[in-house]
Amino acid sequence: MKKLLCFLAFASSFSYAQDKPIVDLGGALRYNYNLSSWKGDQKDRGGDFGYDVFRINTDVEYKGIRLQAEYRFYSEGFGGDFMKSGWLGYDFNEKENLQLGLTQVPFGITQYNSHNWFFNITYYTGLEDDHDMGVKYSNVQDKFEYYLAFFKGAEETLFGGSTESVPNRYSYDVIGRNKEVNQFNGKFIYKLGDSFKHRFGISGQYGGLYNLDTEETGDHYGLALHYELDFKTWNIKSEFAYIDNNPINAPGESRDVIQMGAYGFPYEVAADYEMYTLAVSKSVKVDWGPVSNLQFYNDFGYMHKRVNDFNDSFMNVTGVLVTAGNLYTYIDYAAGYNHSWLGGNFIDDFSIGNPNAKWEARFNINFGYYFLTDNKSR
Repeated sequence: MKKLLCFLAFASSFSYAQDKPIVDLGGALRYNYNLSSWKGDQKDRGGDFGYDVFRINTDVEYKGIRLQAEYRFYSEGFGGDFMKSGWLGYDFNEKENLQLGLTQVPFGITQYNSHNWFFNITYYTGLEDDHDMGVKYSNVQDKFEYYLAFFKGAEETLFGGSTESVPNRYSYDVIGRNKEVNQFNGKFIYKLGDSFKHRFGISGQYGGLYNLDTEETGDHYGLALHYELDFKTWNIKSEFAYIDNNPINAPGESRDVIQMGAYGFPYEVAADYEMYTLAVSKSVKVDWGPVSNLQFYNDFGYMHKRVNDFNDSFMNVTGVLVTAGNLYTYIDYAAGYNHSWLGGNFIDDFSIGNPNAKWEARFNINFGYYFLTDNKSR
């Protein structure tokens, strides 16, 4: 609570220190019900219903200078409280912007490569809604967009010389004995069409992996091709990503695996892989009391690991988003194969995997009330 009060005081004091800034202060409170196929005791009692997250976010603007921040409070079992994003920015004009701080990485489809509450499989390896510490330039025109960024590192909270990065964070990053350092990103999008709105994109990133044991810096790089289509009430997102990680680990430690973490838990991820995703949604307007819209969707993801002995991972989520005023409810049936959060053994599903794995599923309902803002980000 002390951290929350400090955050609110900082955001509100900005409005008094300036002449007439524009201040948008909001947040959300969410609860979650889930029933998982691999949890026998949970099935016996009909699932579990409990607290998900409380968050507070602010967007302040004055004379082109902006402050945006979002702080989240999860249960201790999911990492506790931490900042999702927080940056200072400057609007050169209506098309160009510069951000400094914890800002979203311009790689692949942003803000989300999915429609459901769980995200797509890209999220679980740090390729969807990722936020890192650095500086980003955005140029958004009618026919094209491009983004250039430099990230000194991920969202570090401990600054010892040989201190490992902790997994208490919102988005997945490399942790453990390797640290993400000095990453460069570039992204370009070409747009065309009126009734059929197309977005063709290409993204690239290159950076270092500093090993605390060897004190040497390996590298990692990625390339993504992505396409989006909006037609009337339909939306399609598709993406291909090629990822390569080359850590310089201590002798005897595998270089085919990296450790990643978020929400308080670390796990292994294959160092080299390709990712394929396809997400489709359709919105239907309704007039059912407070319910005004239903968005039906199916989001699919496939992770092909380039080590022959590793077993690939899959994810598919079918569901509907129900909009009723400021209440947004995701009703999802999420299925996974060699997926850490969907029925696996968690530690190595995204790395070596299990050749005898089977599909597991989770029925999930997330209720979220979003107040004083129209930002219903997951």
